[in-house]
Formats: sequence, structure tokens, C-alpha cells
Amino acid sequence: MKLHKEGYTIMAVTAIVLILINVGINYLLPDGYWIPRLILIGSIIIFLLVTQFFRVPKRIVHQSDRQIVAPCDGRVVVIEEVVESEYFKEPKRQISIFMSPLNVHINWNPISGVIKYFRYHPGLYLVAWHPKSSTENERTTVVIRTIEGIEVLFRQIAGAAARRIRWYVKEGDQVEQSTEMGFIKFGSRVDIFIPLDAEVKVNLQDKTVGSVTVLAELK
Repeated sequence: MKLHKEGYTIMAVTAIVLILINVGINYLLPDGYWIPRLILIGSIIIFLLVTQFFRVPKRIVHQSDRQIVAPCDGRVVVIEEVVESEYFKEPKRQISIFMSPLNVHINWNPISGVIKYFRYHPGLYLVAWHPKSSTENERTTVVIRTIEGIEVLFRQIAGAAARRIRWYVKEGDQVEQSTEMGFIKFGSRVDIFIPLDAEVKVNLQDKTVGSVTVLAELK
């Protein structure tokens, strides 16, 4: 299993702490006690859970100028018409995907084009499903303009547990659909805003596979 670079430090620190705990327990308790064995088993489980947060999946993707793909793994929790107030300042279709701690945490570009707008916003750490998390939590806002001039906006949003957002794009970059654009550590959500006339291809509660699942098709 390939592991993501964003997890190297966390996995190393976790391993060191767990090793020190187990060494200390074995030193303090004589042979024959069951507690050291129980703590060792628990430590292995904890390390495996932390490790799986940073797995990098192998996926076969098919790029399309007309299709908008899911920027992350997760579950569709919102499909609604809203007024996007930061960039478009007009009605758009919002699709929100909730990422649980068990999902792959990589984020991908939903469509090919040029990064026309990027902003990082420090903020709160409300739970990801809170109505105000999209506008008050720590987040990034990214707008991609396609070769045909269509703009798609998406946000990485930190949650109560996800307190670290990473991004690998900046304004002016040319990006390709389904390529890696960032990482959210320990789960959260991603909002994507698309044109109202785009044909939505997912339903509420659908599971998404980042860089693969088609969220919508552009007219």
C-alpha cells in the first residue's frame, strides 16, 4: 500500500509515542501481566488506523471536458440551489461531499482548466455538517475556468477533527481533471458549485470515489 507524503510526520510521531508507551509499560510491570499485551494490541490497532488515513489508491480515470468529477471520496450530503456569495455572487448548484475518517483524504481537481481564483480562509472548526461550516470554518476556495470559459468552484473545508488543509495549486496554474490538488487530514467536507444548467448525475447519500465518480455534466 502506497502512503501519502502528508502522513509521514504524523505516522512517525505516532509510532515513536506508541513505542515509548509500550517500553514504559513493560519496564514498570513484571512478566506475566496481561496489561502490556493488551496495550500492545491497542497500539497496533491505533497505528494501523492512523496509517489508513494516508493511503493512496490506484485508480483508472477517464478525463472529459464536459464532466465534473468528485474532488474527494465520501458521501453526498447536499444537492441544492444556493447563492454563492464569495466569488460568483449568483445562484449556483451546490453539491457537498462529507469525508469520514475512513475515506481516502486526497483531493483532486474536478475538471481541467486554469485556476482563476484561489483564497485561503482561516476560521473555526465546526462539525462538517454544520450549516455554517461552509462559510465560517477554515477553508480554501478554488475556481477553475475551462477552455470554454465555464467556471467551477470548490472548497476544502476543515471540520472538528480535520484541522489541517493542504493545497498544491495557485492562481494561474493549468490543471488537469482528476490530478491531485490537495489533502484534508482526518476527514471533513468539500463543497462544489456548478452551473444551474449542468445535469447532476448523483443523488443524496450516494458514495463518491474521488477523481472517478461523475457529479455532473456540463451543457
